[in-house]
Amino acid sequence: MIATALGQLLGCAPGPTPVPTPTPAFASEAEAFAAAEEVYRAYNDALNEIDPSDPQTFEPLYVLASGELEAADRENFSVMHAEGHVIRGDARVVSFNGESSSPLFERVVAVVCLDVSAVQVTDAGGRSLVTPERPNVYALSVEFVAGDDRILTMDSSRRVGDDKCAG
Repeated sequence: MIATALGQLLGCAPGPTPVPTPTPAFASEAEAFAAAEEVYRAYNDALNEIDPSDPQTFEPLYVLASGELEAADRENFSVMHAEGHVIRGDARVVSFNGESSSPLFERVVAVVCLDVSAVQVTDAGGRSLVTPERPNVYALSVEFVAGDDRILTMDSSRRVGDDKCAG
């Protein structure tokens, strides 16, 4: 007891339990951007395989998405299925540019230029649902998040200035 009291007075008492330092999801920002690009390209490939008449074709897309993007995809494809929409043609990734990341790379943002010129969407009667104003190539800001398993998923996607795809 005297030894314990003396130890505390002299500063020899055990300190607080150390908190483990979080491990980055990736070794570098370049590695995080490369992983995000791989996820985006897989998402685009899955998107190109969607058949609105067959909900089973939606599942590979949902595995690559999370958050608001997954919720929007589930709602949009459910509506497309219910209304008998048809998708023809493939979207093509023109470029993928990593923009930013969080310190531990659990959040990654990139700008993707997507060529949708070959994609047509029609209703059950064969009428085009593509607006005439749709550009052939447009820019998307895509945010990826790493889950507890350190695997990135696409969490959100929004149109940004198409001038990012110029040139």
